Amino acid sequence: MEIPSIGGSKYLLLIVDEASGLMKGFCLRNKSESEELIKNFIVKVENQFAKKVKFVRHDGAKEFATKPIKSFYAQRGIEQQVTVPYAHQTNGTAECAIRSIVTIGRSMLHHVGLDKTFWAEAAMTAIYIKNRLPSPKVETKTPYEIVFKTKPSVRHMRVFDCLAYVLTPREKRLKWDAKSRRCLFMGYEESSKAYRVYDIEGGNVVLTRDVNCDESIMDGAVLYQKSDLSDLIESIDDLKIIEGNVRDVHWHRQFKYSGKRKADAAESSGSEYVDSAIDDDDYSGPSRRSTRKRTTPIEYWRASANSVEVSDLCEPSSYSEAMSDPDQAHWCKAVRAELKSMAPRGVFRPTKLPTSQRAIGTKWVFKIKRKADGAIDKYKTRLVAKGFKQQYGVHYTETFAPVVKYVTLCMMIAIAKLFGWPLDQLDVVTAFFYGLMKELMFMQIPEGVEVDGEFDPLELLKSIYGLKQASRVWNETFDEFARSINFTVSEFDPCLYLKTVDGECVLMLVYVDNVILTGSLPTLVAEVRL
Repeated sequence: MEIPSIGGSKYLLLIVDEASGLMKGFCLRNKSESEELIKNFIVKVENQFAKKVKFVRHDGAKEFATKPIKSFYAQRGIEQQVTVPYAHQTNGTAECAIRSIVTIGRSMLHHVGLDKTFWAEAAMTAIYIKNRLPSPKVETKTPYEIVFKTKPSVRHMRVFDCLAYVLTPREKRLKWDAKSRRCLFMGYEESSKAYRVYDIEGGNVVLTRDVNCDESIMDGAVLYQKSDLSDLIESIDDLKIIEGNVRDVHWHRQFKYSGKRKADAAESSGSEYVDSAIDDDDYSGPSRRSTRKRTTPIEYWRASANSVEVSDLCEPSSYSEAMSDPDQAHWCKAVRAELKSMAPRGVFRPTKLPTSQRAIGTKWVFKIKRKADGAIDKYKTRLVAKGFKQQYGVHYTETFAPVVKYVTLCMMIAIAKLFGWPLDQLDVVTAFFYGLMKELMFMQIPEGVEVDGEFDPLELLKSIYGLKQASRVWNETFDEFARSINFTVSEFDPCLYLKTVDGECVLMLVYVDNVILTGSLPTLVAEVRL
């Protein structure tokens, strides 16, 4: 491409299915990335649809004809077809697809007024739309329908670059902060069923689920409005007091400031407003300041001192930083506690890495747990896997795990309150360590763990935090346990379990690693708890 995208991508790799016309796009920083992407894509397709890729046709570019990828094709019996140089019609399917995507993406950018740095987002959105339009292969069906055997839903689709209000998580905002921030709608993230939005203040694309779009407003122009203070001053200087009997007249003017990049956003983020209310009869010049001497409450100093104490305790971002921290003894104890909790569960074992496998990395996460008054409760560490290194079809397949519905939780509490049933809550400690891994997976030896020199990695026998399938594995493990003690799953909510014994009822609700119990007989609830 002419210029890098906002994410740093320079190339677009487009893969087209000959039979259906379904497209898959990848944005690349370097051409060399295409080799690994093509391999992973073929493995994923063959695993998902239980069918073999028969041939691959390309234009003979160097990145498509490397020795490793040729060997990959040969091992899988895939025929490689190279088109004639400068004869684009010999690869008409791919060339027509590229032309369509560029045409649609270019039109989208020019229509909303975005510059070329957004080409990657426009291209990926164009691919998403094109897959849901009638296919040239089968006129009555879309490429998506041909491949997945179901009609695609378009209810979630929104206008490209429309104004989007994104919810700011409660944990990341203060009491009087705005609940949402203005963003630009960029497209869709199929792998996580989320929306892609451009954070105007942050200057980057983020994934989110909680979005409220105003499709009547194309807000791309806000990125290019000048934030020159002199323009603002000149506009204010032009204002004149209106003479005469004018009452209840309000003049409002909005000056928007926003940068297109993070540096600009740091200088002036959001929008600035200048409001002027003119009432000639009531105007009496500038307002006086009160002469009363103001003092700061004692409580203010207490709160400030407490804040200083809390801020002085920083959480390490790495294992080496924790070992050189003044609280090294506390962190060492926390690391030993984490490893000790893994030992009886048989989470991993030392082994030798097969030549066909790759070990994923790990990271220690350090956290200071505090009480309600801000005092330190305990030092906690968690060993997490670098799940972003996992390959679909190799290290994982399914990742979905159900989450309890809010209405189910309210209903359970209401039933317990209505009938006077006891409510009990359980927290499953290190819940993910109970889940048995189905895939063969290896991880690098974590810092602080010593094994014999003849072993390279550790084989994961149980799931750990950070793995893409960890939540699903734990949910399946808990579901199997619940059924083994004669609980049945509710048809209304897969996270609600029911059990009846001699006319008495027990309800069990699971939310990740937290369990809520209630029932008509306290002794029966106590038995389940044990």
